[in-house]
Amino acid sequence: MQGAVMLGNVRTQQGRYECTKRGNTAVIIVSGYLSVAADKREEYISGCHSVIEQARAADGCLDFALSPDPIDPGRINVYERWESDEQLMKFRGSGPEDEQNAEILGADVWRYRISAKEAA
Repeated sequence: MQGAVMLGNVRTQQGRYECTKRGNTAVIIVSGYLSVAADKREEYISGCHSVIEQARAADGCLDFALSPDPIDPGRINVYERWESDEQLMKFRGSGPEDEQNAEILGADVWRYRISAKEAA
């Protein structure tokens, strides 16, 4: 696979698993939720299919998901995992389309820098 970066796990003495990549140990997690009108949620998620496909194909994207919350009918859960801030920001570009942006009633989404992981 051209351009692929292999990530590996190295077990530390404390039993943690650290994510390793050439010269960089941090992985970027974007996590939270969007609030939309309950009757518009499925339409909003369907309208994001091409964005999800583009994200998953983008350099540095390790995972990307928008999913309906099983309890709150107006909530869309957001989860992204990226190799670097630079790759995330390159993908983001101008952000959501104006129509999609207008549908968002609220958001609580944060970026996290993760330097280690452990088995769940």
